[in-house]
Amino acid sequence: MCVILRLLLAILLPPLGVLSVTGCQCTQTLLINILLTIIGYIPGIIHAIWVVCCRDPGN
Repeated sequence: MCVILRLLLAILLPPLGVLSVTGCQCTQTLLINILLTIIGYIPGIIHAIWVVCCRDPGN
Protein backbone atom coordinates (compact mmCIF):
# COMPACT_ATOMS: atom_id res chain seq x y z
CA MET A 1 0.00 0.00 0.00
CA CYS A 2 1.48 3.34 -0.94
CA VAL A 3 2.40 5.98 1.60
CA ILE A 4 -0.08 8.53 0.25
CA LEU A 5 -3.00 6.16 0.81
CA ARG A 6 -1.75 5.36 4.31
CA LEU A 7 -1.48 9.06 5.12
CA LEU A 8 -4.99 9.65 3.81
CA LEU A 9 -6.27 6.82 6.01
CA ALA A 10 -4.34 8.27 8.96
CA ILE A 11 -6.10 11.60 8.51
CA LEU A 12 -9.61 10.27 7.90
CA LEU A 13 -9.59 7.27 10.27
CA PRO A 14 -6.46 7.28 12.40
CA PRO A 15 -6.75 3.70 13.77
CA LEU A 16 -7.20 2.38 10.24
CA GLY A 17 -4.04 4.17 9.13
CA VAL A 18 -2.10 2.57 11.99
CA LEU A 19 -3.66 -0.80 11.23
CA SER A 20 -2.44 -0.55 7.64
CA VAL A 21 1.12 -0.23 8.96
CA THR A 22 0.94 -2.87 11.69
CA GLY A 23 -0.84 -5.35 9.43
CA CYS A 24 -4.05 -6.77 10.92
CA GLN A 25 -2.53 -7.22 14.37
CA CYS A 26 -3.83 -5.71 17.57
CA THR A 27 -0.55 -4.20 18.74
CA GLN A 28 0.21 -1.75 21.51
CA THR A 29 0.62 1.00 18.91
CA LEU A 30 -2.90 0.40 17.60
CA LEU A 31 -4.39 0.43 21.09
CA ILE A 32 -2.59 3.69 21.91
CA ASN A 33 -3.94 5.23 18.74
CA ILE A 34 -7.50 4.11 19.48
CA LEU A 35 -7.23 5.62 22.95
CA LEU A 36 -5.82 8.90 21.59
CA THR A 37 -8.58 9.05 18.97
CA ILE A 38 -11.24 8.55 21.64
CA ILE A 39 -9.70 11.27 23.81
CA GLY A 40 -9.40 13.67 20.90
CA TYR A 41 -9.44 13.31 17.15
CA ILE A 42 -6.40 15.53 16.55
CA PRO A 43 -4.04 13.60 18.88
CA GLY A 44 -5.10 10.41 17.11
CA ILE A 45 -4.29 11.93 13.73
CA ILE A 46 -0.89 13.17 14.90
CA HIS A 47 0.02 9.76 16.30
CA ALA A 48 -1.19 7.95 13.18
CA ILE A 49 0.83 10.21 10.88
CA TRP A 50 3.89 9.68 13.07
CA VAL A 51 3.45 5.90 12.89
CA VAL A 52 2.96 5.94 9.12
CA CYS A 53 5.98 8.17 8.51
CA CYS A 54 8.37 6.54 10.97
CA ARG A 55 7.47 2.88 10.62
CA ASP A 56 6.80 2.65 6.91
CA PRO A 57 9.13 0.05 5.36
CA GLY A 58 9.18 2.12 2.17
CA ASN A 59 11.09 4.97 3.83
